[in-house]
Amino acid sequence: MLVGIDLGGTEIKAGLVDREGRILLQSSIPTNAGRDYRLIIKDMQEQVEKLLKDYGAGIGDMESIGIGAPGLMNEKSGYVIYCTNLFWENVPLGIMLKEHFNKPVYMGNDANAAALAESLFGSTKGVENSVLITIGTGVGSGIIIGHKIYSGSHFAGSELGHMIVGSNFYRCNCGNMGCLETFASATAMIRYAVNRLERDKIKSSILDKAGDTENIDARLIFDAAKEGDQLGIETVGRMIKYLSIGIINIFNILDPDIVAIGGGVSKAGAYLTDKLKKEVGGMLFTSGIKYGDIVLAQLGNEAGLLGAAFLGINRNCV
Repeated sequence: MLVGIDLGGTEIKAGLVDREGRILLQSSIPTNAGRDYRLIIKDMQEQVEKLLKDYGAGIGDMESIGIGAPGLMNEKSGYVIYCTNLFWENVPLGIMLKEHFNKPVYMGNDANAAALAESLFGSTKGVENSVLITIGTGVGSGIIIGHKIYSGSHFAGSELGHMIVGSNFYRCNCGNMGCLETFASATAMIRYAVNRLERDKIKSSILDKAGDTENIDARLIFDAAKEGDQLGIETVGRMIKYLSIGIINIFNILDPDIVAIGGGVSKAGAYLTDKLKKEVGGMLFTSGIKYGDIVLAQLGNEAGLLGAAFLGINRNCV
């Protein structure tokens, strides 16, 4: 039995998973980020112990623990190098869990864990090289090369959301100007639409639907675009343009079999992928080869937990 933990800034999801990728039992507890890291790790330990007890299993039935989190993980040392959502730097997460359970512990970035899950059980199953782009509040990504996670020489090699693709009207949270996630995330779409509404005082059904700019979300923008609203069309078009620039860069650098789109924005479905395929198709380097496909991710919110459980397949344990 494998244990997967999806550690986020808002909640900690943990689950018991079998070797076939079936989640046997899972739970979610608040992270309460900002506390001493020891308290958060203690909560994780107790969460795993409760899952085992509720399932009628013991620590001896547990093969390993895998943890995915939104940050840089040194899986060789067992330290979280940096995790902005948790306000963590150089935290011995893997070491503490291994000492507590006396079991192998594997760590990785949460988007890489999700990419691994899609590779093993979802939208990219069976292909050798793939990239998962998760689009929500920000833009996350995971890279699979030769069926294995690629995270680079310094564990920071899959931050595609911070690929610089243009000049924007605001800076990214990382401090740089023009990061992909400032153009292609749900947050970016909302900020652009609100900026146009407030700066140019234009009429739009987006504001009519929302009632107030604070209530605008990506779903409303997509709905407005589908209905022919000019600002909706403009905002979605801008997002597609820059996401396509990111994807063509991925094709030109990595040449994957598939780029899968996940996260909340992927709920736009074929409306999104059809537009991306058309835009990317107009930027291909050559017509002499077949490029990878652009598809929707399949595993949804379970991808992070499921992939975390299987990190041991790709990683050295602590």
